[in-house]
Amino acid sequence: MKKPELLIPAGNLATLKTAVIYGADAVYIGGEAFSLRAKADNFGREEMEEAIAFAHKRGAKVYVAVNIFAHNGDLPEAERYLKELSEIGPDALIISDPGIFSLCRRLIPHMEIHISTQMNNTNYETFRFWHGLGAKRVVTARELSLREIAEIRAHIPEDMEIESFVHGAMCISYSGRCLLSSFMAGRDANRGACTHPCRWKYSLMEEKRPGEYFPVEETERGTYIFNSKDLCMIDHIPEMVEAGIDSLKIEGRMKTQLYVATAARTYRKAIDDYFTSPELYRSNLELYRQEIGKCTYRAFTTGFYFGRPGTDAQIYDNNTYVKNYTYLGEVEALEGGRALVEQKNKFSMGDRIEIMKPDFTTEETRVLSIRDRETGEEMESCPHPKQLLLLELSPMPEVHDILRVKTKEA
Repeated sequence: MKKPELLIPAGNLATLKTAVIYGADAVYIGGEAFSLRAKADNFGREEMEEAIAFAHKRGAKVYVAVNIFAHNGDLPEAERYLKELSEIGPDALIISDPGIFSLCRRLIPHMEIHISTQMNNTNYETFRFWHGLGAKRVVTARELSLREIAEIRAHIPEDMEIESFVHGAMCISYSGRCLLSSFMAGRDANRGACTHPCRWKYSLMEEKRPGEYFPVEETERGTYIFNSKDLCMIDHIPEMVEAGIDSLKIEGRMKTQLYVATAARTYRKAIDDYFTSPELYRSNLELYRQEIGKCTYRAFTTGFYFGRPGTDAQIYDNNTYVKNYTYLGEVEALEGGRALVEQKNKFSMGDRIEIMKPDFTTEETRVLSIRDRETGEEMESCPHPKQLLLLELSPMPEVHDILRVKTKEA
């Protein structure tokens, strides 16, 4: 069996580098336009060129999402942007809109194209349709079971690739094509500006009694009627491989470096362990579960992969993430026996924290001293985000290691 690609999201250059270092075979990103994650930092031309050079030097690929549904006014700028992407040279473009697809085939026919999950790709004739037009890969609709994906694999050309989500947030709307955000907040989810109204808390108001609210309760536990659990298939790598999936995709271009590193190294180890030995994979299942639970998440589900989800796929009592660990920063360099870190969250001298390494090992360390890099001042704690710090730790980390700490509630 072919080992599937591990495809990791990146919302900015720092996160892309983390994804590659922590095990990604490929990374998907968005430019400053035409991407369905407008609120991510995203990539300008220079950053995109640096990102591609960094990934290619380490044997990883970069795919650029050009996956909005375009209106007439978008098309002239889209032509310019596609020509620019041709000069920059990503490994593929992820496209939803048939018009953007047509422009891409006409303007840059050499570019590899992947068809986004937004296109509701639910059957093998759809896959064959896109293959006939020149697409290399199609991302399956999230509403498909593994049995259906295996059937698609059996009916499409061998050189056509299947990409499917393996982990991350689930959308309440069919293949992510949602109008709630446009209707309720004036921001179009299909053009990259979703406000995630599926996570909001709703009440009922009768038209003749304005201002008098009644709870909307599916059960006694709460009122979050659209709030899905997150997808997690860490227990089911064998089934996804056997279905013939070529690329396992993790959702999350809005996520932190800690999330990306944790997800990437956990799925990297699970995939590699399975291809080393199925017995090794099975023996480490509890280890994978523990580690993936250190990401932020909303409780887990297997989505549609083993049949239509039931009531247990929803979260009824809140719309917040479970957050077991807090991201402190990444080691950027070692200077004078200290670790240089741009601080992301507060910690103090004497704290016991964890060092995450790309090879899946984790070490506990103690903060012995904290120094402001700019002023040289020794500090008891660091309450100001983005402050550059020189840390003395025992044991010491290495460059690209990530520092995290267990939350007090966890």
